Amino acid sequence: MSLSRASRRTLLAVGAVTTALVLSACSSDTNGKSGGGGDTGFVTNTGGVSTVAKGERKPVSDLAGETLEGKRLDVAGLKGKVVVLNVWGSWCPPCRAEAPHFAKVAKELKPKGVEFVGINTRDPNKQPALAFEADYGVPYPSLYDPAGKLIVGGFPKGTLNPQAIPSTVVLDKDGKVAARSLMALDEAKLRSMIDPLIAEK
Repeated sequence: MSLSRASRRTLLAVGAVTTALVLSACSSDTNGKSGGGGDTGFVTNTGGVSTVAKGERKPVSDLAGETLEGKRLDVAGLKGKVVVLNVWGSWCPPCRAEAPHFAKVAKELKPKGVEFVGINTRDPNKQPALAFEADYGVPYPSLYDPAGKLIVGGFPKGTLNPQAIPSTVVLDKDGKVAARSLMALDEAKLRSMIDPLIAEK
């Protein structure tokens, strides 16, 4: 028995969407392409970091919820500081590769007014994620977002939103999206996203 054309088209569409999600689920892409759609004015350097000029930045939407440790965290309460948001999963090899760099930089830059917040996603329960944090000495909290609701709803359309795992988004002191990377970062690349924002008045 053959499938109808409509059924075949539906299956192909579902397959394409599933493939796209799998490909973006744990990315180590270094080609530096930026997303967001439309005439955004994003600038992407060869290191794969996209930035937005100060006057064109947009604030994040609601990024609040329960951390892996069961505490309430609202990113809006960190306004006045540079905030580094890192989307990660315990199951993601590039996330494991970048974790030591994030732990080191977070400790070193906290005295300079930089706060790190993880967004843990696609871990069906907290235990593997908590073990990941312990293994790598992660000194900052992570919002628990197993279904990706914060990732989808927390970043306005047209901004540099996270589109892969891992992704890193850096907010300026006004709580606006200033920079993004869609790949695992080493210490030098991570600092290159943060340092210009520390210096901003």
